[in-house]
Amino acid sequence: MSRELTDLQLIERSIIKKFRKEIWNPFIEGVKNYQLVNDGDKIAVCISGGKDSMLMAKLLQQLQRVSDTDFELVYLVMDPGYNHENRQRIEDNAKRLNIPITVFESKIFDVANSVNEGSPCYLCARMRRGHLYSKAKELGCNKIALGHHFTDVIETTLLGMFYGSQIQAMLPKLHSTNFEGMELIRPMYCVREDDIIRWCKYNDLHFIQCACRFVEAYTNSGDGIGESKRQEIKMLIKELRKTNPDIEHNIFKSIHAVCLDTMPGYKQDGEYHSFLDKF
Repeated sequence: MSRELTDLQLIERSIIKKFRKEIWNPFIEGVKNYQLVNDGDKIAVCISGGKDSMLMAKLLQQLQRVSDTDFELVYLVMDPGYNHENRQRIEDNAKRLNIPITVFESKIFDVANSVNEGSPCYLCARMRRGHLYSKAKELGCNKIALGHHFTDVIETTLLGMFYGSQIQAMLPKLHSTNFEGMELIRPMYCVREDDIIRWCKYNDLHFIQCACRFVEAYTNSGDGIGESKRQEIKMLIKELRKTNPDIEHNIFKSIHAVCLDTMPGYKQDGEYHSFLDKF
């Protein structure tokens, strides 16, 4: 009679068995194709407590077990001012998933929510990243890993076109401009959000959503402010998928095959170039 698997073993097994095609293989594809993990790396796996970063932590943990590449992982949780319930859920989920988190405090929510004009989300994101880089460097890391996925890449590209008046994608890795020697990587670059959600439901895992008090207040106020442009893009893609099932794949491939010969202008290193320069 075979030994009954524990809850943790079933969760880990689901990544490489049940969701091998949807999650594990695309994860490995992204790590290899973009050379995200190398010998000697010490990577700060940045965990917000949401589904994406928690799955990323498990994927990198599994990769460390099976890979010939010699690298270290630090599972870093920044508490920007979570309420007690959210902080406890993060700790409980980390324990259930056997993720040995390192937690440090900040006051980012208080600072971001004190902004008088507009949404503080951009400020919050910038401050979060700065704190994570700083803590990771203090711990001797040379990289931070964020949980952005395939669907984020698609949505960010369309958001830039529709509302930012520019074609701007999301890189799988980039060098920090403010923290010398530090690099940001996105190991789930090829993993789709729908498959992440399916994995969570399959394992009965419940993670926190955005825990910002600003977002909670306006989303629950009924005045529509909480309806994000990103959600509009999600609905648009869902509608387009009905007649073109490959729509997301096509968008993803297009940002890897930009034909500059057909572009009237482009930016590089912050400098604008016109097609007239070479006309």
